[in-house]
Amino acid sequence: MTVSRRIALIDSCGSWPGAADATAFADHGGHVERREPGPDPSGHGSRVARLLTVGDAALELLLAQVFLDAQPASAAAVAAAVDWAVASHADLIHMSLGLAADREVLSAAVARAVGLGCLIVAAVPARGALVYPAGYAGVIRGTSDARCAPGELSHLGDWLYGGCPRFEAATPGKTASAAAGGASIGAAWVTRSILNGPRAPTANGTVEALTAMALYLGPEGRGRKP
Repeated sequence: MTVSRRIALIDSCGSWPGAADATAFADHGGHVERREPGPDPSGHGSRVARLLTVGDAALELLLAQVFLDAQPASAAAVAAAVDWAVASHADLIHMSLGLAADREVLSAAVARAVGLGCLIVAAVPARGALVYPAGYAGVIRGTSDARCAPGELSHLGDWLYGGCPRFEAATPGKTASAAAGGASIGAAWVTRSILNGPRAPTANGTVEALTAMALYLGPEGRGRKP
């Protein structure tokens, strides 16, 4: 089998069938310890893993577990996970997460990854303040867009794309599905579109390809692009 992509998922998922590698990152007062991953405390990362991998036998998945319990992940743990993903030869890092504060340790890790040509997709709220790592240069930002069905994209701004806010198609006759997930799932659909689309040699090329695939331009409320 030819492996087309090597993807790192930084989230709460510690195991997934066929995953190439998995590591947990525990922050002890700024000192990050790597250890064996445990169960997914929320199920969020596992749902994202399912969305990213369904039907794609040519994908290698790396798991970086930074949510170990009900507590938020730290910038230091996410930064260590980014460095690990790059050292593990991931060509794309997906983060359906966002930290409220800009931290130098995370900024530096993202800059190193981007500088080495690793694609990064990170979630950002559809409304509200910018979060990190989505706020850093060179990061493709993903959010939710209610106009989008599974697999559809909107182009919302500079390096900003919207995807379906649900894991699956909505139940007929209802306005929402039990599989709703918001911005974090919209971001996962953006990454899924990258995996399904033509492979570009640069991040700029990937952004151009996403823009070409987008069915909608501008904020929600506008129709399909001409």
